[in-house]
Amino acid sequence: MRRVGLFTNTTKPNAVKWAETAVRMLQVAGAECCAEPDVVEQFSSPGTRSIRAIPAEEFDRFADVIISFGGDGTMLTAARLFLNSNIPIMGVNFGKLGFLAEFNANEMEDALSSIMTGNYIIEDRAMAEVVIGGETIYALNDFVVQRKNFARMITVRAYVDGNLIADYRADGLIVSTPTGSTAYSLSCGGPIIAPACSVFCITPISPHSLTLRPLVVPDTSEICIETIESADIQLVADGQVVRPVKGGEQIVIRRSAEEVKLVRQASGSYYDLLKKKLLWSANATEGK
Repeated sequence: MRRVGLFTNTTKPNAVKWAETAVRMLQVAGAECCAEPDVVEQFSSPGTRSIRAIPAEEFDRFADVIISFGGDGTMLTAARLFLNSNIPIMGVNFGKLGFLAEFNANEMEDALSSIMTGNYIIEDRAMAEVVIGGETIYALNDFVVQRKNFARMITVRAYVDGNLIADYRADGLIVSTPTGSTAYSLSCGGPIIAPACSVFCITPISPHSLTLRPLVVPDTSEICIETIESADIQLVADGQVVRPVKGGEQIVIRRSAEEVKLVRQASGSYYDLLKKKLLWSANATEGK
């Protein structure tokens, strides 16, 4: 990887500073870099300000790899923005958890060295898509059907491959990919799903019934959600893209033909990441 695009969330404290530090390290290693013009303008040294300043939408014409400086939200934005480019994305975390952006700032030197020497792995992650109103919307984590006003529940009807699953009376309904299983779905009682699994998880949000539980289905299935109520319902993709849903309108969710390539550390596994980020199994054997 000799051409690097730096996708930087300028609202995150220190993200621009660390992006500039990364440029210096990469230049020493012989890499060429690009960043968005407003980011380059904030760099302090002539050497770093001399890199290519181009819009993020044009990174795919230049970069072999993209480094995201921000948090998981920045990674989700980058995943959709560069979806058709086939360029791998590495995340440096300046947010809270950093499950997708798994590298911390203090690990950046080693991470950049790995990029330059090829000591990394690339994971293909499944994307979900919805075609609604003639528009295709993508999500790496999840789609959520919910009311604009959280003070009231919604009622939706869900089908899998034309088979009625349930009428959900709840605060909302989540359809997550394996990548998104550790996000909103997990907080609502959904299972953790390893990224290599080819499934979707349908998770109700605070259902008004003890019989409604998360349901895992093959991602070869087509999930159809029909709104029974007409007032103030919306579809949210990855917590970022919001589209209003009309009463009776059908939301059809399927696996996309597109995938996202994530740069991961060569050492360690997904289960090590669970332990590191979510404290998975922490103290399970303490005192034994």
